Amino acid sequence: MKVTVDRFEGEIAVLLVRPEETQQILFPRELLPGVEEGDILEITATREIRETEEARARVSSLIEKLRQKGT
Repeated sequence: MKVTVDRFEGEIAVLLVRPEETQQILFPRELLPGVEEGDILEITATREIRETEEARARVSSLIEKLRQKGT
């Protein structure tokens, strides 16, 4: 997905999804070093299946421990 850096509001970068530029994404400015207003960026997302499964297992384990304490 391509976005245009519209502006910075304090520590937040306001990105507009191209080409229509009607949808906004608010993004931490600190994660965009060297980026300026008007720059066009390519953003990609990759689903981390293994890490997701590990995180779900940790949360399930914690929930089970809490349930056992409550009984």
